[in-house]
Amino acid sequence: MLRTLVQTQELAKHLDNPNWIIIDCRFDLAQPDWGFKEYLEFHIPGAQYAHLDQDLSGAISPETGRHPLPDTQTFAQKLAAWGIDNSKQVVAYDNVGGSFAVRLWWLLQYFGIQNVAILNGGLGKWIQENRPTKSGMEKGIALPSIPLLAAHHDLLVTTDEMMQKYSDPAYRIIDARTQERYLGEHEPIDPVPGRIPGAINRFHGENLQPDGTLKPVTILKQEFTSLLGNISPQNIIVYCGSGVTSCHHLLALQIVGLSGARLYLGSWSEWIRDPKRPIARGM
Repeated sequence: MLRTLVQTQELAKHLDNPNWIIIDCRFDLAQPDWGFKEYLEFHIPGAQYAHLDQDLSGAISPETGRHPLPDTQTFAQKLAAWGIDNSKQVVAYDNVGGSFAVRLWWLLQYFGIQNVAILNGGLGKWIQENRPTKSGMEKGIALPSIPLLAAHHDLLVTTDEMMQKYSDPAYRIIDARTQERYLGEHEPIDPVPGRIPGAINRFHGENLQPDGTLKPVTILKQEFTSLLGNISPQNIIVYCGSGVTSCHHLLALQIVGLSGARLYLGSWSEWIRDPKRPIARGM
């Protein structure tokens, strides 16, 4: 079973395999309905669609960020409808190097579903290789019963814990947003610009090559080792705007053998809910 990446040629061999569940995770934060419309126009044969807001997130409250955890039972029902349990190989993809697909990758692991991989290069590489696509809506073979999910709370960091850890030199906090958002120079999404004090910046897109595939393992490892120094992987915390694209760093770290980093799920959009929490801007 695959738990980080799957190559296009490998997925192509399993399109008719009922034990392989393909999930299209295309999304645009500025146009929430765009991904589903694109999916209906064309997708990898057999793929079902997962909407970031409706399927992979829960209800927003005054205390949460923009993409809180989905309700466990509700998410379990979605998995049953998609046909996903621990006996299946799940493949998630999008059109931006896995930047949104990693949310499903992380979420399934959080709920105890281990066999999930990101399609390396995503839909762009699939199409470039002239592989088949299909239009319209597809449904999976639903499970006969709803799977029991067990939350692995050790994979995430809460805001209360982040308040305790952000200034601790034993920890390394990675902000996965663009540099201009990290510096507070431009904030196109959230109402307050800036970053969590002490965080270092590595845009999640730096894990990718120009064609949308992951950089070679040797290069990724060198870059992360240079960034993190002798900090233990268990003391690495990643965040972004709402706990989605920062999961890309968790994928990259796992690929290079630095497993154990955690996600600050609420991320910047939750941190700024309380004006008493400190904010840094500039260099």
